[in-house]
Amino acid sequence: MPNAQLANLQVHYDLRGTETLPVLVFSNSLGTTLEMWDPQLSALAPHFRILRYDTRGHGRSTVTPGNYTIAQLANDLLQLLDFLRLDRAFFCGLSMGGAIGMQLASQAPQRFLKFVLCNTAAKFGTADAWHARIQAVQRGGMNAVASSVVERWFTSAFRDAHPAETQAVLAMLECANPGGYVSNCAAVRDFDFRNSLSLLRVPSLVLTGSHDPVAPPEEAHFLADAIPGARYAEVPAAHLSNIEARDHFNRAALDFLLS
Repeated sequence: MPNAQLANLQVHYDLRGTETLPVLVFSNSLGTTLEMWDPQLSALAPHFRILRYDTRGHGRSTVTPGNYTIAQLANDLLQLLDFLRLDRAFFCGLSMGGAIGMQLASQAPQRFLKFVLCNTAAKFGTADAWHARIQAVQRGGMNAVASSVVERWFTSAFRDAHPAETQAVLAMLECANPGGYVSNCAAVRDFDFRNSLSLLRVPSLVLTGSHDPVAPPEEAHFLADAIPGARYAEVPAAHLSNIEARDHFNRAALDFLLS
């Protein structure tokens, strides 16, 4: 997979599919790489040219120093689209990726056709909770938080039935760069879009998991009610609904994107 040299970082990306198809961008959750979207490829590739990328501080993209912001991460994607000469795209982002989507819908609505905002919220948790996680990683590395995070990402039933998939995601999180993870934690901690949702005008689907403890359905309902014209969909999953309930997720996303 190639890398794009942008203004102040290198972004690792995967762009695949027929050039005549519309582009669909996938944006990752905190602590994951572009491979988290593997369950979507076969279902969506017949309809879209798919762009996946490692967010700044993740995977094989550059880990730049200092705290990040969601606006900064959104600008990274706009630079990547410019680098690839892609004028407009559909967008699907999960958790932190959904926050990036909200920022993009506000900042550059002319660049996007529709948004799928998955397992996300206008504000995530409390500052104290984020400080505690940041300190845990700074003291003990990714192993200090990885197991407890994955327990929130999947229901116990899924973890028991799919140990190999659960272990693969756990390994992805354990391999995350601690400095990059902490910098992105700061971006999520400081994100607050509660008073800006009514300004969003790009067609949006808010998609959530019925059992998501990170961004529970009430957070998704808040988004869907506040974003003008937004649709709502719920699938039987916890936080990484695109993996745990891939068939339901893929159908809901396709129904919206192709409508």
